[in-house]
Amino acid sequence: MAQQLSPSPPAPGEGQSHRSVLVAIGALLLGMLLAALDQTIVSTALPTIVSELGGLDHLSWVVTAYLLAATAATPLWGKLGDQYGRKKLFQTAIVIFLIGSALCGVAQNMPQLIGFRALQGLGGGGLMVLSMAIVGDLVTPRERGKYQGLFGAVFGVTSVLGPLLGGFFTEHLSWRWVFYINLPIGVVALVVIAAVLHIPVRREKHTIDYLGTFLIASVATALVLVASLGGTTWAWSSPQIIGLAVLAVVLLVAFIAVERRAVEPVLPLKLFRMRTFALVAVISFVIGFAMFGAMTYLPTFLQVVHDITPTMSGVHMLPMVFGLLITSTGSGQIVSRTGRWKVFPILGTAITAVGLLLLHQLDENSSTWLMSAYFFVFGAGLGLVMQVLVLVAQNSVSYQDLGVATSGVTFFRSIGSAFGVAIFGTIFANRLTGQLTDALAGQSLPTGVDAGRLAADPRAIGQLPADLRPSVLGAYSTSITDVFLYAVPVVLLAFVLAWFLREDKLRGSVTAPDTSQTLASNPVERSSYDECARALSVLATREGRREIYEKITARAGYDLLPAASWLLLRIKRHGTVEPARLAETAPVPLHVITDAARQVEERGLARREGLQMILTDTGAEAVVRLSQAREDSLAELLGDWWGPERPTDLVKLVSELTAEVSGSTRERPHFPQPPRDHEAHLRHDEREALERRFDERDGLGRRLDGRESHDRRSDDGDDHGRRHPPP
Repeated sequence: MAQQLSPSPPAPGEGQSHRSVLVAIGALLLGMLLAALDQTIVSTALPTIVSELGGLDHLSWVVTAYLLAATAATPLWGKLGDQYGRKKLFQTAIVIFLIGSALCGVAQNMPQLIGFRALQGLGGGGLMVLSMAIVGDLVTPRERGKYQGLFGAVFGVTSVLGPLLGGFFTEHLSWRWVFYINLPIGVVALVVIAAVLHIPVRREKHTIDYLGTFLIASVATALVLVASLGGTTWAWSSPQIIGLAVLAVVLLVAFIAVERRAVEPVLPLKLFRMRTFALVAVISFVIGFAMFGAMTYLPTFLQVVHDITPTMSGVHMLPMVFGLLITSTGSGQIVSRTGRWKVFPILGTAITAVGLLLLHQLDENSSTWLMSAYFFVFGAGLGLVMQVLVLVAQNSVSYQDLGVATSGVTFFRSIGSAFGVAIFGTIFANRLTGQLTDALAGQSLPTGVDAGRLAADPRAIGQLPADLRPSVLGAYSTSITDVFLYAVPVVLLAFVLAWFLREDKLRGSVTAPDTSQTLASNPVERSSYDECARALSVLATREGRREIYEKITARAGYDLLPAASWLLLRIKRHGTVEPARLAETAPVPLHVITDAARQVEERGLARREGLQMILTDTGAEAVVRLSQAREDSLAELLGDWWGPERPTDLVKLVSELTAEVSGSTRERPHFPQPPRDHEAHLRHDEREALERRFDERDGLGRRLDGRESHDRRSDDGDDHGRRHPPP
């Protein structure tokens, strides 16, 4: 049984009530909410922030600083959590994030805000990676997929709510509340975590690649600085820009040298020898480049060019978000069912390029419906690519490299996001200054208003005479929409590369995508074991609701009803089962249980002791074969990872999942559901018939309702590590 599989370390969640586990997970979700929200809430506040603090040419760094810091810190938080305990590290991450949020709220100029955003990003990276890792300490492998799916849902919710909340706070309170709102939420999470989160400290020694992490972060920062400062703050041929470019190259060479010798490299170079992974990494970079670049500057287009309020600019962004979520979810479902995936990167990059061309066509006279349609097309193209790329990368590597391959793909998307925001900002700033100068040439301007002032503070447009405003708005419109045109060749490069992807057969275990890997802007850091546990958990639950018992019964070589196999495994799980009571706790009609009980008794697989059924020796042998068949069905999902030299942790995972799901309440033998309006009547009549048969057969002379059975308890307690022997 499950409790005998791993007697040494305490099982996840052991000793904790179901309620305390749910409360702890709620607090973890709050932590995840903080980090996920800060990726999207700032975009609609940026135009107001720039107007108040100045520095439109450095607008991109408000986003980029957070992205770079979170991306660099993510692998360190994960390794340190394994080594020193996740609870303390998670609390530390919350504190760092809250300090950064408070400082962002009181920032008095753009350099201060950028620096504090970097500090906030350091904490945000820890919130994301540790909150999902702690779930593995709280719940059994069977439950991980369900609960980690909640964390993925947080990203979907924040992608919708972020722009709306950012606009609302900016319009009705102050842009500073975009950051202050984190404080009460974070304090609640901190208090709850301290009070209810009790997890064992499983110290796992790592050789942390500090130098590699520092070098890759430095390379990315130097290149982003070149992209954002070149042509604006300094000329492209200036010593500063050339020096930064040379420094980036030197740091990159040093990074490669360090990673070749690192025991646990932050980004293993061997992955790039795999053509599929290398192509996916480049395409992921491009998708991040296009997505965050557009999401950062579209609110500026809406608020400045169309004079839309910050709140309504968030509403106008929703078609893009919906397009992304719909096609991302849809493509993942289609790939899971068909196993065919190559069409999606090709189609997605093509539609993204078309979407960018459509965005380039927008101007100050574009209607709301037209903008919404163009936004939707652009988002739909991104969604078609994002989910599939993670699946393809996971499918291209061995089990040992599953974790680093997953984080590698999301890492390149994160770096692409930082580059996209920076390069879009450089193009926008360069174009805007020239466009405003041309639009205002020879015009009489109010005192204190010139092209530089208008570029630094969009609110100055209100001080212009009415006849000059259209030309200035046209300059803003052209400067922003030209950015999308410059991005088209980059996306077309990804379109070309997508044709070179080889469509290998997908392992079953990679067809359960995680939303957090799709929508998160910074890397998702999980070990190969944790990633496999999450996927198998989802797939095992999905299988249990279909024809799995028909499948394993045939595989075991028996001619039994699917419900009979389920009943045998349930008897093994609990020791004894009372069929009449079982119908009250399991989602299986009483007539199905009755038929199953009759069959296993007639075949000599189980016998009665009073009202209870227990296994015979023959039944015990059948259970062993059925359990092995269930284990084999899970192992099939792993493909070539389940080879002769399969890792011991993978063997243990499959064994644990088999023990947890076999015969559980949430596993349902295949049967047609009775009509809902007849079900209660049917169960009542059948229960009375069964009671009469038991009374006559066993001569007990008492109603069934007079006895208690351990089967009244649901399996929820078992699912959280609480094992109760039957009475």
